[in-house]
Amino acid sequence: MKDFVKPNSRRHFLKTTGALCSSMFFPSTGNIFAKTQTLRLGYLPITDATPLLVAHGLGYFSDEGLKVDRPVMVRSWKVLTESFLTGKFDLTHMLFPIPIWMRFKQNMPVKVLAWDHTNGSAVTVRSDSDIYSFKDLGGKKLAVPSWYSMHNLILQLGLRSQGLKTVIKPQSARLAKDEVNLFILAPPDMPTALLGRKIDGFIVAEPFNALAQIKLNARIMRFTGDIWKNHPCCVIVANENFIKKSSLLVQKAMNAIVRAQAWCIKNPRETAYLLSRDGEGYLPMPKNVLYQVFTNPEKNQLLHPQWNVSRIGFQPFPYPSATQFIIDQMKQTLVEGNNDFLKSLDTMNATDDLVENKFVLKALNEMGGMKKFCNCDIEQPYTREEVIEVN
Repeated sequence: MKDFVKPNSRRHFLKTTGALCSSMFFPSTGNIFAKTQTLRLGYLPITDATPLLVAHGLGYFSDEGLKVDRPVMVRSWKVLTESFLTGKFDLTHMLFPIPIWMRFKQNMPVKVLAWDHTNGSAVTVRSDSDIYSFKDLGGKKLAVPSWYSMHNLILQLGLRSQGLKTVIKPQSARLAKDEVNLFILAPPDMPTALLGRKIDGFIVAEPFNALAQIKLNARIMRFTGDIWKNHPCCVIVANENFIKKSSLLVQKAMNAIVRAQAWCIKNPRETAYLLSRDGEGYLPMPKNVLYQVFTNPEKNQLLHPQWNVSRIGFQPFPYPSATQFIIDQMKQTLVEGNNDFLKSLDTMNATDDLVENKFVLKALNEMGGMKKFCNCDIEQPYTREEVIEVN
């Protein structure tokens, strides 16, 4: 497939891509509402933000009668979280464990509205290293993007399976053969730290794994979707007070996001181009790096090819079974600071309190249900059994 020809305006891009499937899923409501509503979005420069960015880039928010300024890119999860807490953003993507920490530790009125994407992360190491599996990580130093991240959770799940101990020590500290030292690094800093041998590997969202592969000849040790089948990573979150005050706006935004996810599934190469600096420039990455993420499944590197998982996937419904698994795993995951709040957290009650799924359910129903997103049980499309196999 040929690349899009980028002219001088975004409008031409919309005509040649989004316009092809305009009104496929939702009728335009732009002419119904006399007053245009404004939505403020924030994101990290990672593919986790894809549905938000595609919904903006293809004009799906506009189709819903919403005014959305260009999403604001920030560098780290700390900045994004603080910006959300101070009301700078109405809607954003966020690593799933972060809203759990925000709601039940910080008593912030955050709600999870939907999954933003599935899979989309990996453990990456230098090609000249002797690291090929979790058992080889003893005595090594690894970077994670946040203590409250799917990356930290899945990494430590893998380490425990091999009897290894997670520690948080100074970078210069000597490690026992069964210890693995973890550090926090912003995603954009990880490939450079790997190149400089400051760390032995990292686990992070795309496209930084693909960037390290292409630019640094790094090696993917393990894709996270090959450990936990079609796991959630980032979720769509909003302030509970904002949801109550602007429920119509939230519903319209969810319509656009779900529509964008369906488009991404059918158009992976076009999605990569739109996001790239060669396209609309939402991510500071060239198209070839993003093609690696969206169009290269690398099935020869998977331990579970029969799962038929994508390197990054899109599915918006927040399965309760996954939320419950995350909360239970968080209770076993080492983080810096006090996480005693997890000890008394009832998993099922916390799941019900954290997630508000009525908006995504309505959006899905308008599209005909889950059939566009997965080969689900037709009789019970909104329940599933979590599949986790480290080895």
